[in-house]
Amino acid sequence: MSVAENLKAVMDRIAAAAKRAGRDPSSVRLVTVTKTVAPERIREAVAAGAAILGENRVQEAKEKIEALGTIASWHLIGRLQTNKAKYAVRLFDLIHSVDTIGLARELDKQAAKTGKVQDVLIEVSIAGEASKAGMAVREAPALVRGVASLRHVRVRGLMTMPPYSEDPDDSRPFFRVLRELAEAIAKENIPGVSMQELSMGMSGDFEVAVEEGATLVRVGTAIFGERT
Repeated sequence: MSVAENLKAVMDRIAAAAKRAGRDPSSVRLVTVTKTVAPERIREAVAAGAAILGENRVQEAKEKIEALGTIASWHLIGRLQTNKAKYAVRLFDLIHSVDTIGLARELDKQAAKTGKVQDVLIEVSIAGEASKAGMAVREAPALVRGVASLRHVRVRGLMTMPPYSEDPDDSRPFFRVLRELAEAIAKENIPGVSMQELSMGMSGDFEVAVEEGATLVRVGTAIFGERT
């Protein structure tokens, strides 16, 4: 199948999952993950309706954005090193992977230089896997409150990545915890903070994520095929 056909199939599956959960399909947006994908194939995806492109690495994204321009909204979904913050604020509309106050402060400093307010999500490690980034569930509300004090960074929600499993349903409890955490934080009514975005679900489990409340699903393999 072509990129366009794969993209349509993914969008149809998102819509069906949303309807099963009694949700409006338009409340879920697809982040088309373009890691290692050549610019011409990214153009195909955008022509077929991909409105948000997700990149894992700042340098790779920089090269693609220079080649393609702002043909879509660009999101950073991978780990961000503090020394790359100055590039990230120039390149990305939304950064999904803020998990320390130090990183948030650097983003704030760099965003202030460009007169921008940088939208971010707080990454939460629900399973506590050492190999993955993310703030512990119990510490996430304090990080949100800390970031809320910064003038040039705005918290829009949460992101998580559950442990890998062959069974998509194994991800459900992790997605549910993220949704419940977002609901608890929302009840604090922290000034300048919204919990409108839940970034969760990838090629193997995005339908379960949608059923559990995802507003952003990050899908690459189901659209572009396996990467080398």
